[in-house]
Amino acid sequence: MLDSASMKARSAHILFTALALTIALGSFAAAVAQQRDRSMRLVTQFPLIGDDGQHVANHAVELPGPIAQLPGAVTVASPGSRVTLVEFYDLNCPFCRIASVDIGDLIDTESDLRLVLVPYPVLGAASVAASRVELAVAKLGNARQFYQFYRMMYAQRGVNDGLRALAVAGKLGFDTRAVSALGDSEQITEIMKAHLALGNALGLAATPSFIIAGTAILGYPGRDALQAIVDAAAKCGKVICEGNAPI
Repeated sequence: MLDSASMKARSAHILFTALALTIALGSFAAAVAQQRDRSMRLVTQFPLIGDDGQHVANHAVELPGPIAQLPGAVTVASPGSRVTLVEFYDLNCPFCRIASVDIGDLIDTESDLRLVLVPYPVLGAASVAASRVELAVAKLGNARQFYQFYRMMYAQRGVNDGLRALAVAGKLGFDTRAVSALGDSEQITEIMKAHLALGNALGLAATPSFIIAGTAILGYPGRDALQAIVDAAAKCGKVICEGNAPI
């Protein structure tokens, strides 16, 4: 395993390389930031209400194919279940951190819920560097290890960058040299570009964003609201069943 100095040097290299990708995607990230507030106000195809009493931005989506088969996406719970919840998240998104705990509780109690995680690093260079490491973990490990990594990253406070991600990977028993080398590869760069392109095509102008029952949900609606959405998807195949719309 790398010593602290080597990990810092390697992480700095990952961060430097990540900057190129961040700059290349700068116009997309800027557009997301500019459009988020407007999207949250205007996009309400279904009358979903979050735990805070506010309308939850959402719209119907047509997927180009099963997201679970997207390189770098990981199915971490109940792969055979009929209800699929896909989360696009950034490791530095505070609402994603909250959602990770609530969703953990949800999948522990909902045996028929399939959870698919899609790394979606749109919040800057540190997120890109951390995501390079997590995508390497996804390639080198199994779904259980990836989910452990995901939960451990969100259990930390402060900025999640490449160095912190490598440290977590090391705690989980991964060879940090192998993780670093793979994370810094063109293969991982292409996976990240594919995730960002898909999120952009689906109009995911917030983190976290969820895909369930053919609907994109922008932002975290809260534990109770998400439970209601999952229940509706199981019952009628929609995010809200007829007769259940809020007054």
